[in-house]
Amino acid sequence: MAQEIFSGKTDIGLKRENNEDAFVISPELEFCLAADGMGGAAAGEIASRIFAETTVDVFSGNTDRSERDILHRTQKAFNAANEKILNHTVQNPHHTGMGCTAEILAFSDEGFVIGHVGDSRTYRFRKGHLEQLTKDHTLVQQQVDEGLIAPENVRNHPLRHVILRAVGLKRELALDVLRGKTASQDVYLLCSDGLTDMLEDDQIREILSTNTDLDRKTDTLVEMAKVAGGEDNITVVLAAVV
Repeated sequence: MAQEIFSGKTDIGLKRENNEDAFVISPELEFCLAADGMGGAAAGEIASRIFAETTVDVFSGNTDRSERDILHRTQKAFNAANEKILNHTVQNPHHTGMGCTAEILAFSDEGFVIGHVGDSRTYRFRKGHLEQLTKDHTLVQQQVDEGLIAPENVRNHPLRHVILRAVGLKRELALDVLRGKTASQDVYLLCSDGLTDMLEDDQIREILSTNTDLDRKTDTLVEMAKVAGGEDNITVVLAAVV
């Protein structure tokens, strides 16, 4: 049976006053997550923390590694966090509008399950090829899908951060769920847009291709994003199949 090793790091970046990102790596529960808070006034970091803590609670004590169970827990984590964030804003009206984008990657006996909402991303690096597995829930990506904007113009588009979906904004949460098989030496990358706004996919692929350990790759990705400007909080989580 395949095993996974994990590495994760979050950094405030160079321009922000606080870090609204959160991440969890759990080798014993075979899952990891990254969340990027939004809302300002410290509310963003509350939202991402609620998401992280809720997911840990949902996955804790789990001995069933079937895809069906992992899928159920992933959906439950997103829905429970969504409800908790909304309830928090009811009790704290000055935090209205807070939420988070989020990624969960969990491994089952059959492969992997990914839950995705927002413009954080999950990539897979396999045999030298980097593939973005998730699709951004943004206005600009929607316009790309409709043929209104060329993909090469997304990176510098003035509306690229207009998010259409996030955890904690609406009672009904539209969640993307992906499932697939793992292969030995796969590396999965979960990250906030603080990484992908600063680095091109080719730069990420080059770093993941280096013959260094997972922690060094994580550190290098974060540092390179800061060298490129560090405009936002930067969160990087790597999971490697060994």
